[in-house]
Amino acid sequence: MNARLPSSERRPILELPDELISQIAAGEVVERPASVVRELVDNALDAGATQVTVRLQAGGVRLISVEDNGWGIHRTELPTALKRHATSKIASLGDLESVHTMGFRGEALAAICSIAEVSVLTRTDSGDEAHGWLLDGRSGELQPTARGPGTTVEVRELFFATPARRKFLKTDATELAHCIEAVRRHALARPEVGFAIWHDGKLVAQWRAVAADLAGGGALDALRQRLADGLGEDFIEQAVAVNWPADAVPGETALADGVQRLRVWGFAGVPDAARSRSDWQYAYVNGRFVRDKVIGHAARSAYEDVLHGHRQPVYALYVSLDPTRVDVNVHPTKIEVRFRDSREVHQAVRHAVDAALAAPRSAAAASAQAVLPQGEAGASPSPSTGAWTPPERLPSTLGGAQNPLPFQRYAQPDAIGQRVSDLGALWGNSLQGATPGSDSASTSTSSLQTDGTRSEPADSPPLPAGDWPLGRAIAQLQGVYILAENAQGLVVVDMHAAHERIVYERLKQQMDNEQLASQPLLIPATFAATPTEVATAEDSGVVLAMLGLEVVPFSPRTLAVRAVPTTLAQGDPVELARSVLAELSQHDASTVVQRARNELLATMACHGAVRANRRLTLDEMNALLRQMEITERSDQCNHGRPTWRQVNMRELDALFLRGR
Repeated sequence: MNARLPSSERRPILELPDELISQIAAGEVVERPASVVRELVDNALDAGATQVTVRLQAGGVRLISVEDNGWGIHRTELPTALKRHATSKIASLGDLESVHTMGFRGEALAAICSIAEVSVLTRTDSGDEAHGWLLDGRSGELQPTARGPGTTVEVRELFFATPARRKFLKTDATELAHCIEAVRRHALARPEVGFAIWHDGKLVAQWRAVAADLAGGGALDALRQRLADGLGEDFIEQAVAVNWPADAVPGETALADGVQRLRVWGFAGVPDAARSRSDWQYAYVNGRFVRDKVIGHAARSAYEDVLHGHRQPVYALYVSLDPTRVDVNVHPTKIEVRFRDSREVHQAVRHAVDAALAAPRSAAAASAQAVLPQGEAGASPSPSTGAWTPPERLPSTLGGAQNPLPFQRYAQPDAIGQRVSDLGALWGNSLQGATPGSDSASTSTSSLQTDGTRSEPADSPPLPAGDWPLGRAIAQLQGVYILAENAQGLVVVDMHAAHERIVYERLKQQMDNEQLASQPLLIPATFAATPTEVATAEDSGVVLAMLGLEVVPFSPRTLAVRAVPTTLAQGDPVELARSVLAELSQHDASTVVQRARNELLATMACHGAVRANRRLTLDEMNALLRQMEITERSDQCNHGRPTWRQVNMRELDALFLRGR
């Protein structure tokens, strides 16, 4: 006879008591003091508060007090506020499908009451009440007290009813850090609200409210100030503004046919500001901080071409869309969301960040320099009187009418000339940089002397340094770096890395202008597929065809690859198909093909770029600088390394102790 384990004994089905239900809910909602802070600040913001003050003791374990100046709670509604699933945020299924508020579940206060001592002090702002009211969450006693309009929620002795949970808490300093981060996440999304955090009677963090003029597009300026206060001036100094669509006003809701348009704005850190950890990645959906794989993947994809190694980008991105197109009722802590059309959100975020990073930062630096008072940058005044704009045509001293950028054809190494010719229409003349109708090969050969150098034109006037963001070339260092002089001081350029990016971007432009050609396979490549892969292949035949792929069912559990993009014909068709199907089931499938294509183009660009120890003339160096100023992403090479560095006059003076 088999002995039954004690846990296998039959137990009757019973209805759980309300207190145990609340404690179970508390286990989902309240993980640590920071969880309580997050929920209470959510309620304060939903109440229209413009100032939120958080007071903590012992990292929030002994006391959490959140005070706001919102519209308060009416006396008759106060006892109901602490009951399970009691809320003013939603009243029907329609409200749940279109949530506009931070909190909406109606279980936070009840869950907190089951594991801590809670009291609520409130007074409405309507003027109907002469004083405030204090509610004891344990006894339910309600008594009058003095208070201005607003609400204060005090939570004492967290986890006193479940002492086992206290064993999982960290030190007071660690819990305090989590509480500060919880408030910081709210502060970065609401620059118009002031926040203050006190711990054991000392002010530990404060963010003052920033006024924003939405009509004048000041929302982005207010956000810039709040990000500088919350993340430091270094974040803003090394970040570019993100705004998509370009004609949209940041922070302003735009409607199209009565439906709120999808908007992406914020700030994205430049590649040089990347960190080893992903702790400075802030993503918001309709004002709510989220950890979303779609947004994270889209942002990381925008950095693929410019980020070095496994570094993590930094950004603060804000996505707004119609509330009916996003499900916020996915996770008890509201940290996750689900989009109705995740591919649309993925493309929007990626395009927004990619467009912001594409503009060369040398132009932005020149524009900023142009508006500074003379002498403020520590250098001689710039001859420019306005912001720099890319020229439509380069000076005649840098090339003839048929070829304004002779450096590209000059830099074409003879070793890969035959390879470029064989590629024909696919690559065109991207490595030579020739315009239609010009004979690049003959010009490239004639422009070189037998010793590999180019003669210096005798009538080339010096290029004014202040007229160009990267200045004018003055020398070449060890055959590797170009030294240039601009209004700020000295510019050092890695000529191979810079030219590699220029060639790479030209190749990508040519590829983008052509349809992805498909090459049928002589023998279809079959592979065992999962049900998800089979369903994705059947549903996405049109998208796959646009990408040059033909993947069809061979059997209920097998797929066959019959054609692949011509540019990727030498790769593994099965691996490519699996990658595309995996991305297509979650994200935009074209990112996989683009990634594989870009790897091939990057290899071609690396071989086509000018090599180290190649002596260049001043005209050729200046031509390279001018191309950098008008080439997208020219601040980083294909591998994410920087292509140029600025050394201003103040730094040069410090090296020689000038002015001391």
